[in-house]
Parts: sequence; structure tokens; C-alpha cells
Amino acid sequence: MRSILLLILPFLGFSQVSYTTIQLAKDLIETSGLEVYGENLITHNDSGDKSKLYVFNPKGKLIKSVRFHDIKNKDWEDIAADEDHYYIADTGNNSGNRKNLIIYILTKELIVKGEISISYSAQKDFTKRALNSFDAEALTVVGDSLVLFSKNRLTQQSELYTFPKKAGDYVLSPSAILKVESLITAADYNQTHDLLALTGYNFKGEQFFYTASNFIKNGWNSIILKKYLIPIEKAQIEAVKIQDISNFWLTSEGEKNGFARLIDLKVTQ
Repeated sequence: MRSILLLILPFLGFSQVSYTTIQLAKDLIETSGLEVYGENLITHNDSGDKSKLYVFNPKGKLIKSVRFHDIKNKDWEDIAADEDHYYIADTGNNSGNRKNLIIYILTKELIVKGEISISYSAQKDFTKRALNSFDAEALTVVGDSLVLFSKNRLTQQSELYTFPKKAGDYVLSPSAILKVESLITAADYNQTHDLLALTGYNFKGEQFFYTASNFIKNGWNSIILKKYLIPIEKAQIEAVKIQDISNFWLTSEGEKNGFARLIDLKVTQ
């Protein structure tokens, strides 16, 4: 029987994070994923946009967009990458009633190569409901696997699911449960530093950032997260990319008729 560990997190305060923000183009108002694209960054919007990827530089200038006609954007929520591919998570499931959860596999030239279909072993009821356990907005690559983190509105914990990064159909069961006390919106893993980064928010609108050092070394059942409150207003952070052990790129959706932002975050370890 697989063991699942509920992880209790320390709360770390304002003084341990600092950041600067850059306004992004209006085309990126619902930015929901973030990855590196050469010397630039690549993102996408969620369900409010067509099937497009956007390339912009670290100063926030939009360089180009790429439209796809052979895949759909039902609710794109994150993008992950390895040396050869990008993986787009069409896994947004706000009401818990979707049966078509897909991760699209793209080459580094942004050509669609395949699809991964996922479902949850614990889900038997697909009735539409606001508080559900089967939404997921955070995807990253860890070795030969993809790792998906749930946005669990029912418990405000996050289930960690692992599955191969190869085309196929997979029924997922959690490998661990993280007691984050928030709604997880983004993930990134850096192999060089064995470092995991997550973002999330709570129902009060507070924005959080998490790191887990020695993510693989410690194993799924010994994940220790550090939790930071980001003192930022009128923002919902939806994407993260690790620059190095202390510096991170985040993006936030445009809130209350504002612009989306690129956030250069520094964390004091």
C-alpha cells in the first residue's frame, strides 16, 4: 500500500521576500503558465483565450505569438519543459465536472507531437460543484515524469500526482498530499538545485510562495515546504519559473481592470 504523508508547513513572513514588477502586454491579461524560451520567456492565457503561446522578453515586451489550430484551449493552466519538449496542461477544472483533461506535448519548435489524457482514480461523481478536489493548475517536469499539483478548493491541501511524460491515458492517484492551506496555482522544478517552487492563494486573496529544497533527495514522503507570504495587492499569481536558488520569475493575472505583471521575486533562504 502506498503511504501518503500530510505535510505541516512553517509560516515565514514579509521580510524574507522582495520583488519588482513589470507590466505585461494586454494580450497577456490572463497569463497562467511560464517557461523559458531561448533567452526569453513563454506563456499562455487560460480559458479566456484561443490556443496561443506568447513569447516575451524579461523586460515585458511581447515578441511574438503562436496560434495552434489542431489543439484546443479549454482551460490551459500551466506549461512545463524539459530539454526536448514543452507540456501544456489543459487541466483547469473549476467545477470538477470535466472528463477531457489533457496535457499537450510540443517540440521545442512548438510543433504539437502528442497528447496525455488523465483522470483521477478517486473521482466517481462529475456533478458540477464550486468546492471540489479535482482541479489542477500546476505542472512541472521531474526526471522522466510529469508532476501535477491539485488546486483543492474543498480541503485547501494539494495532492501530488506523478505520471510518465509520454503520450497515453493515465488514471492518477496521489503520491503525497501537501498541507499548504491555500489553492495551488503553479509549479516549477529545477534539477540542478533539486528545488521545487509553488505558488498559491487563499480565499482572502493572500498570495503565497513555497519552496522545497532536496525535493528528489528527500523523497515524496519527506517533502518540507517553506511558505512565504507575498505582500502584493490586486494580483493573483498564476505562474512560476526558477531562475536560481534565490530568484524566481512569477506572473500574475490582470485584476480589476489592471495589467498582468511579470514579478522578479527574491527569497532570503
